[in-house]
Amino acid sequence: MKMKKILSTLVALMATAMIFTGCGADESANTPKETKNLKVGATPVPHAEILEEVKPDLKNEGINLEIIEFNDYVQPNTALNDKELDANFFQHVQYLNNFTSEHKDIKLANAGGIHIEPMGIYSKKVTKLDELADGASISIPNDPTNGGRALVLLEKAGLIKLKDGVGDTATVQDIAENTKNFKFEEVEAAQVPRTLEDVDAAIINTNYAMLINLTPAKDALFMEDNKSPYVNVIAVREGDETRPEIQTLLKVLKSEKVKKFIEEKYKGAIVPAF
Repeated sequence: MKMKKILSTLVALMATAMIFTGCGADESANTPKETKNLKVGATPVPHAEILEEVKPDLKNEGINLEIIEFNDYVQPNTALNDKELDANFFQHVQYLNNFTSEHKDIKLANAGGIHIEPMGIYSKKVTKLDELADGASISIPNDPTNGGRALVLLEKAGLIKLKDGVGDTATVQDIAENTKNFKFEEVEAAQVPRTLEDVDAAIINTNYAMLINLTPAKDALFMEDNKSPYVNVIAVREGDETRPEIQTLLKVLKSEKVKKFIEEKYKGAIVPAF
């Protein structure tokens, strides 16, 4: 009898232990994930708009996305370097590479490409490029990568000819043929749209064109095609490329949902690069 009682007691104790263990496992499984904050700098259009689209997806992944808007091409990189941001989204890879080569103390890296913004030629004075008169004024961005890119676009449009081999590193000094004696005004990329009233034509980055309600596919007199190598990227500090939050950001940005959003909202003005 005593042995039966002992066995019954042991069975009861084991059952109780299993119940408590099970409860403990359930509580652990139901413990909410820790929410992590991610600060990303971006220019308003289209970068901040695209980031807004993925906010709910990141929240589901336990990431609270804070978007900090900038209206120039320098502050987002310096803020990232100074650890005021976790990443930024505003520049193409060529600009990033040029920026870091000119600022040796700033160590940034390309975490992944998201989209292409074809650059275009715009005018409020003419409706066709062949209407540009002799001596017409054309404004272009003054930074090395976008300036060279603008000159290559002008060459593709048949307006100028560049020296052989200069490619997108071209400057106005590399113009080999300028039969119509165009005059070039070099200004900061963000300010080029403001010159439209004063010049005969302007080469404008798509994000800035859209800010002044230009529809690139409709309003540009000439545009880059969708094979442009100028892919806009998520930039981070060197070493953060594999950080889990950054990888999650890239995952949601490269989703079919975002691809569809870009195609439907920007109608060819912005092209997915994935």
